[in-house]
Amino acid sequence: MAKVNSFADIYKINMSTVQIEETWKQELTEAFNKTSFQALVGFLKNEKAIGKTVLPPGPQIFEAFNRTPFSKVKVVLLGQDPYHGLGQAHGLCFSVNDGISFPPSLVNIFKGLTVDFPNYKIPKSGNLSAWADEGVLLLNATLTVRLGEAGSHQNKGWEEFTDTVITTLSDKREHLVFMLWGSYAQNKSVLINTQKHLVLKAPHPSPLSSYRGFFDCKHFSQVNAYLASTNQTTIQWQL
Repeated sequence: MAKVNSFADIYKINMSTVQIEETWKQELTEAFNKTSFQALVGFLKNEKAIGKTVLPPGPQIFEAFNRTPFSKVKVVLLGQDPYHGLGQAHGLCFSVNDGISFPPSLVNIFKGLTVDFPNYKIPKSGNLSAWADEGVLLLNATLTVRLGEAGSHQNKGWEEFTDTVITTLSDKREHLVFMLWGSYAQNKSVLINTQKHLVLKAPHPSPLSSYRGFFDCKHFSQVNAYLASTNQTTIQWQL
């Protein structure tokens, strides 16, 4: 089976310039070549063939990886699905494009930051790309979704792929912080070597669960304290 050099090689939607960042490509070659990933590719091709709009746009499916190379990851923030509204998703979990209204979970993330850092100023844009550039891998467990249909690409193969991402980071890196919000993300803790990494757990920032303790979890300051204690540069959470 041929190696996958870019999503353009397998998902023909005018993506000739799209590639996953080189260090991630090297780390995930086996994952790309698995039968399950090829089945996922077939599913995505069929979605396009039957006229479904797939989000995020093709060039941004691997945005989290392209923004945060393997060797630059310091923090992993795990989401579940991309936002399914038009113009929202751009390949980074919890993040939205400039000019898009904040989804409820993102509103609560910024509220949590103001609790953690009383001088924190809520930004005008919900684009979290700056965090990704600083080493926060903003990873959704499922990297695509149908427009207007939440969860529509779950259990099609993405979860196996992103589980491999988590395991690879756990095995090959040291002193990472994994931020696991909600039961779905927390179930991924079995993939992480807690002897080498810090795992932070809290309720999900969704309005359905945030009141259970998300606002007071102070994960953001805990991340920076751990990074400082392991001689790493801290994250500038202020956007």
